[in-house]
Amino acid sequence: MTPLIINDHQISNVSPCYIIAEMSANHGGDYDKAIEIIHAAKKAGANAVKLQTYTASTITLDSDKEDFRLPSDNPWESHKTLFSLYEKAYTPWSWHKGLFDEGKKIGIDIFSSPFDLSAVELLEDLDCPVYKIASPEITDIPLIKRVAQTGKPIILSTGLSTIEDIELAVTTLKENGCSQYAFLKCTTAYPAPPEDINLKTIPDISDRFNCISGISDHSLNNSIAIAAIALGAKIIEKHFVLDKNDNSVDAFFSLTPKEFKELVDDVRCVEKALGKVDYTISPASQKNMLARRSLYVAKNIKVGDIITSDNVVSVRPSFGLSPKHYETILGKIVIKNAQKGDRFQWNLISNDNH
Repeated sequence: MTPLIINDHQISNVSPCYIIAEMSANHGGDYDKAIEIIHAAKKAGANAVKLQTYTASTITLDSDKEDFRLPSDNPWESHKTLFSLYEKAYTPWSWHKGLFDEGKKIGIDIFSSPFDLSAVELLEDLDCPVYKIASPEITDIPLIKRVAQTGKPIILSTGLSTIEDIELAVTTLKENGCSQYAFLKCTTAYPAPPEDINLKTIPDISDRFNCISGISDHSLNNSIAIAAIALGAKIIEKHFVLDKNDNSVDAFFSLTPKEFKELVDDVRCVEKALGKVDYTISPASQKNMLARRSLYVAKNIKVGDIITSDNVVSVRPSFGLSPKHYETILGKIVIKNAQKGDRFQWNLISNDNH
C-alpha cells in the first residue's frame, strides 16, 4: 500500500503510529490558549495538532427553524442551534497562519479539516501538509474532489459513512490524482460507547481499500486506541484539551496533557511488544532457561546399575540431558559412577556419541 508522507513523517504498515491531537474548539476562543495547546501536545508526544477550518456561516445557516435546532438528546443542546454552536466553536481564520508558524517553530505538524471550498483555499495558502475529511463531510464529493486535486495526502474519517460512501470517496480520490490516503474508523458519538466502535473494521479497511487505516477515537479512555494498535492502526486521533474544566464545547470527551502522554507512552510500548513473528527464545528469556527441566541423578549410581525412575528424574534446572530422552534411557546400564545432583549425560550409559 502507498505510504503517507507528512512533512518528515512517513506513515506505512511498518512505521510507528502517527498520533494526532485534535484541538477542535478546545481553545475556547483564546488565541494564546491555542498556542499553549500546540506546545502541550508537542510535550505530550503528539506528532501533529489538527485544527478545524470553518465559520458558522460556511458550515450551516443562521436559522432557528426546526431543522437547524439541536435536539434534546444532543450533548450540545444548550447552544440551541447549529449556528450558535459553530459560532462558539470555530477557530478564527485569522489565527491559522500563526498556529501553522508556531508548529513549524517547535517541530510539530499542523494541519486541518476544511469544511468547504473556501477553507481549502485558505489552507493551500498556508501550505497545509495533509488534509483531514471529517466524518460528516465524507459525502461532500466536491470538497473531496478539490482536496484531492491539491496533491496532498488525505485522511478521512468513516463515522457517518456507509461502505458505499467510502467506495465513492476512494473513487473520487483516485480520479482526481490522490494516491496517498488513509481512513480512520470513527464512531461519531460523544462520547463513543465501546460496543459501537467495532475495532475489527480497522484491518478490514486496510485490506479492502489497500490503504493505511487507523482510528479517530471519541471514547473516554485510552484502552480502545491502544487496542487499535494491535489490529494494525497506524494513525490515532484523539481530542486534546488543557483542562477538562475549560470553557470549551468539546472538553468533556477530550484528553488532558497527562492523559494524552499516557496514551502516547502506552502506544509506543505496545508497538515494541508487537515486534515480529518470531518463535526463537528471546534474549531476555535466555537468562531464565534454568527454569526448564532436565535429567539429573536422584540417587548415587555406580557402574552396572540400571537406570530407573528412582535414580534419574526430570527437575529444574536445565543443564542436564533434555527430558525428551527420559524414556529412552530407562533400563540402560550405567557405565560410569555418578552422585546425586550430577547432571545426567549420555556418557553415563554409553560411549556412543549422541
